[in-house]
Amino acid sequence: MDLDPRLWLTLLVRWTHIFASILWVGTTYYFTWLDGRFTELERESGDGAREIWMVHSGGFYRVEKTKLFAVEHPLHWFRWEAAITWLSGLVLLALVYWWGGIMVDPSVRELTEGRAIGIGVAVLVVGWAVYDLLMQSPLGRSWGASAVVGFLLIAALAYALTHLLSGRAAYLHIGALFGTIMAANVWMRILPAQRRMVAAVKAGQTPDAALGARAKLRSKQNTFLAVPVVLLMMSNHFPTATYGSSYPWQVLCALVLVGWAMAAWIRRS
Repeated sequence: MDLDPRLWLTLLVRWTHIFASILWVGTTYYFTWLDGRFTELERESGDGAREIWMVHSGGFYRVEKTKLFAVEHPLHWFRWEAAITWLSGLVLLALVYWWGGIMVDPSVRELTEGRAIGIGVAVLVVGWAVYDLLMQSPLGRSWGASAVVGFLLIAALAYALTHLLSGRAAYLHIGALFGTIMAANVWMRILPAQRRMVAAVKAGQTPDAALGARAKLRSKQNTFLAVPVVLLMMSNHFPTATYGSSYPWQVLCALVLVGWAMAAWIRRS
């Protein structure tokens, strides 16, 4: 039997990527569900109820929401799922696309592989920078306005990439950009804010509520990006319906809107 090291490496990395993403997205939506339930309880009771009872695998669990914590107790962080998902995804992107010879479609645009890879890398780096600047600008304080501007930027990027790269590469790089934004949100915006809040508690100070609000906003946006990411990553299995159709960038935009709608429904259910 012939053993193809690259094939086995791709399989193992893909396995790691999928399993880590299950852990990451599952944790994200679990905390989203918890936050929604606490908000409902506080609205219904009016007395600031901050406790939820659950049952799972033969045990009963009581979850309490608090702005403070006992410093002597260990604090659990949820971060490595995001890091492993992004790193394994980047390796997959390199193995399958950057070194796989499927970045260029001569019927779309005559490009060298090196130039196409450069475009792909720029999408991830510049895309995160633009998103982060947008969120730190006054526009980022408006959920509706930032969503509209964000969607217009996604549409412009989808149009540009589907006229530069192969359709499959265009779809996957926008999905990779969403995943990069999600992971960078966790490591560069959410975790630093949480560490500063924890440090304040340990110092006997009241945590800055603005830090928590900003971290929560980034986490909320991650839940809206997660569903389109999955749809875009599945697109290579349905080429005639997605990137191979007569309207590739329009279909991509529609998938993003469907993903956002699904995320909104999940957050409220």
